[in-house]
Amino acid sequence: MPPSTTVEIDGRRLALSNLDKVLYPEAGFTKGAVIDYYVRVAPAMLAHLGDRCVTFKRFPDGVDSKFFFEKRCPGHRPEWVPTAIGAGDGGQPWGSGTSRSGRSRARSGDGDETGIPYCVLNEPAALVWAANLAALELHTPMARSSDIESPTMVVFDLDPGAPAGIRECADVALDIRGTLHGLGLEVFAKTSGSKGLQVYLPLNTPSTHEQAAGFAQAVAQMLEKHHPDRVVSMMRKDLRTGKVFIDWSQNARFKTTVCAYSLRARSRPTVSTPVSWDEVADAADGAPLTFEAHDVLERVEEHGDLFAPTATLEQTLPDLAG
Repeated sequence: MPPSTTVEIDGRRLALSNLDKVLYPEAGFTKGAVIDYYVRVAPAMLAHLGDRCVTFKRFPDGVDSKFFFEKRCPGHRPEWVPTAIGAGDGGQPWGSGTSRSGRSRARSGDGDETGIPYCVLNEPAALVWAANLAALELHTPMARSSDIESPTMVVFDLDPGAPAGIRECADVALDIRGTLHGLGLEVFAKTSGSKGLQVYLPLNTPSTHEQAAGFAQAVAQMLEKHHPDRVVSMMRKDLRTGKVFIDWSQNARFKTTVCAYSLRARSRPTVSTPVSWDEVADAADGAPLTFEAHDVLERVEEHGDLFAPTATLEQTLPDLAG
């Protein structure tokens, strides 16, 4: 592939640059390979990305160098990339990041918690445009851009405290599934693409961020009560050693999680990958649960989008206090 070229995708013309630049040095995975992955995974990914405000995590010089978060959609975007007003930062510092080597880089902006214009990546060409900016990771909120006050799902973000790992996360994911199944609710799992696992409860019915976070916290506290040796619901890092933290706070209005099928900035091009519950059960027994870009493309080809029901399945949060 030449170092730069002009391509046409669905009638959109894009100038792509530095395609031979290696962004994942350990794997020799280039910017061109990143773009190729996002082109090929777009049919599955856009169902979960295309109707949400997107936060970019950009790595201009690759995963071993400085990065920055970008919430405000760049002014140099193509005119056909729409924007939507999304939640601000909730009072948290944003626009900065730290590289895997520990260095930091800031990206200034004038957003606040009342809302800022985010990019909406609603077609393959828009996804390619973002990939050309070295936006390796794409993060989305729980709500659609058309109604940022109404989450369409609840997330249980499982974060293991060493020496706990994906095996312990899988155990807790199965506990969450069993608990919610008892309430008549169906949930879906995906890897974080990093060290953890995420369980999603589709709603697609009227709800609020406060209700979603409250429900997730109640489930986390209940599991912590029954499994204090394995589960923690409090954010204090000193409590997490050897346990799995159920991060219910990711349901806050201004929070995001990595989108399904997004690459992650690890040493290799791992992906936040939807997985079956059989695979989660196997992981709880010690099987690996890490997938790279080529694995995910093969999985989608063979199994389709395992995360598809989260976009349409309608469920209502029960009142646990009732």
